[in-house]
Amino acid sequence: MKNTKPVLWAGRLVDRPDAEAFAFQASINIDKRLVFDDIEGSRAHAAMLGKQGILSAETTAALDAELLNIASEIKSGKLVIDDSAEDIHSFIEGILTARLGDAGRSVHAGRSRNDQVALDIRLYLKRRIPGIQSGIDAVVNTLLDIAGRHTESIMPGYTHLQRAQCVTLGFYLCAWACALRRDQRRFTDALTRFDECPLGAGALAGSSLPLDREATAGALGFSGPTLNAMDSIADRDFALELASDCAIVQTHLSRFCEDIALWSSEEFKFIDLAEAWSTGSSIMPQKKNPDFAELIRGKAGRTTGNMVTLFTLLKGLPYAYNKDLQEDKEALFDSLDTVEMCLRMFRGMMADARFNTKRMAEAAAGGFLEATDAAEYLVRKGLPFRSAHEAAALLVRDCITAGQNSISCRSLAELKKHSPLFEEDVYALLSPSACVNSRRLLGGAAPEEVRRQIACLRN
Repeated sequence: MKNTKPVLWAGRLVDRPDAEAFAFQASINIDKRLVFDDIEGSRAHAAMLGKQGILSAETTAALDAELLNIASEIKSGKLVIDDSAEDIHSFIEGILTARLGDAGRSVHAGRSRNDQVALDIRLYLKRRIPGIQSGIDAVVNTLLDIAGRHTESIMPGYTHLQRAQCVTLGFYLCAWACALRRDQRRFTDALTRFDECPLGAGALAGSSLPLDREATAGALGFSGPTLNAMDSIADRDFALELASDCAIVQTHLSRFCEDIALWSSEEFKFIDLAEAWSTGSSIMPQKKNPDFAELIRGKAGRTTGNMVTLFTLLKGLPYAYNKDLQEDKEALFDSLDTVEMCLRMFRGMMADARFNTKRMAEAAAGGFLEATDAAEYLVRKGLPFRSAHEAAALLVRDCITAGQNSISCRSLAELKKHSPLFEEDVYALLSPSACVNSRRLLGGAAPEEVRRQIACLRN
């Protein structure tokens, strides 16, 4: 079926794509979320055209009033975006032309859809990213609330998924919060880097009209205009960077949720997820599954895939605009949506969780988590670390042979067999609480140091 819908580029071509082909190359269903950014950009552009004498004062005023009217009608539902339009830019300009005639046809002077979409997506991201940062902040504060209640709740720390050293739940959650604070800063860095206005770059080479790019950049809240018109159109670094930032956030959440899935198992029983954040089984009546944690973990693959999609999309494109760039928004928007939703789910799940501190403490009481502390005791006595390490390792071997689960089970004579530097005072240093309390170094697991970390992370 032949497509008869008016399009912005119809003048050059006699034939048009049929309806199915037209729909294939349209982007309205993806870019319609940019509608208010498109209107804001058009208002700034029209105002600048008026100040520069390119449009009359009457035309400028009519355009601004109608653009405000269109925005109001869309918000109220009086005007519905036409999903059969080619894109949001064509839809808005079409409404302006239908309502204002030649005034509507004037709004695109000195502008291309290339710099228009580059502007719209930046405006959208400048609005959107602070919301994601607020979501990260909310998760961090929830984690820190829990950490503050558990600065002395001892549990095992793991390397290679093997019990390694004694830490606390508060210390563990501060580690998660540190990762998320880095994520927040990455988004801030990204915002700073794309805080340049591409409007006025035109199709790729600027315009011969006397545009004031500084004025539109300032009116739209940018630090200034982009430096090079061709780069303004070709650049999608911000999409790559933000997709990468989203993938990193989601990878962090995925790793946290892997811990949660393990901790909620019968083998660990460190955490009891609220029933509202769990699901059952369709066949096994006893099951309580950590499905929300697993879904958050699973969605990390989605954001990583979106990042790879964008890198693959861009790697072979010649510089300036290519229709391939239309594919940038779907992947990026999906990553932003996914991260925002997962942050909300993760925060709610953690806020309602209960922790089995008794079980955690029991897990930290065996497995020779004090072995490093025994070695460091000998180092403080003057023994070279490698020799101290060997002595502690031999003590662990003796314990295993004797069926004991702690170095403190050995008599002083048995300890001295491997180093005469052992004295009675070593026993007071080998309990889980002593091991934790001794790690007062900056970044360590001691309760007072964890409280300091919480205060830093609050800021």
